[in-house]
Amino acid sequence: MRIRIAGLVAGAAAALASAVVAAYPVLWRTRCLTWGATADEVSGQMPGDDLMPDPDMQTTRAITIEAPPGAIWPWLVQMGSGRGGAYTYDWIENLFALNMHSANEILPEFQDLKVGDALPLGSKAPRLLVEVLDPDRALVVRSEDGNWIWAFGMYPDGKHTRLVSRNRMKTPGGSAPARLAYTVVMEPGSLVMERKMLLGIKQRAERLAAAPAQAAQGTASPPPA
Repeated sequence: MRIRIAGLVAGAAAALASAVVAAYPVLWRTRCLTWGATADEVSGQMPGDDLMPDPDMQTTRAITIEAPPGAIWPWLVQMGSGRGGAYTYDWIENLFALNMHSANEILPEFQDLKVGDALPLGSKAPRLLVEVLDPDRALVVRSEDGNWIWAFGMYPDGKHTRLVSRNRMKTPGGSAPARLAYTVVMEPGSLVMERKMLLGIKQRAERLAAAPAQAAQGTASPPPA
């Protein structure tokens, strides 16, 4: 009896997993690939698009940050393993030996980023080379193998800024099963990590932007008695 029940449970679990896999491209994939982004941001051009005109896969995700671009930029340029981290789930990153430790402060030693510099992603992953560096506007990096373009664009609107993150990828030589596995496993996984990253940058940038105002309030002269 127990063996029969276990078999029924396993069969039900397999059927449920198959249903989820089948439903993902229809019901959830677009939302997964475009979390937080408007239709215009998804369809619009970004710096770095020309580096990979015809990607096999693209994600465009975005967040509104109540801070100017100047409070966001320092967190972007110090990203990388052994640097400022990625502001996401460090424990997950480090399961893959990526040496990520997300900083909660600006690290002056990593602020002088230049085109051609490399942002490391652990000792085994391809490094990301800086291709576009437009302070307070855009940062674009490309993996050494040329199969991944990652672009950040900052678009101020009044007192807030839209931070848009776009990934464009090629999967040369990938088999059909490998492509399917990437679609149903890696795409949702990338959303989990990138959403946390965008929220982490938002939190840090808004705190940085608020610091001068808080300091000014703290040093203001008291009202006369």
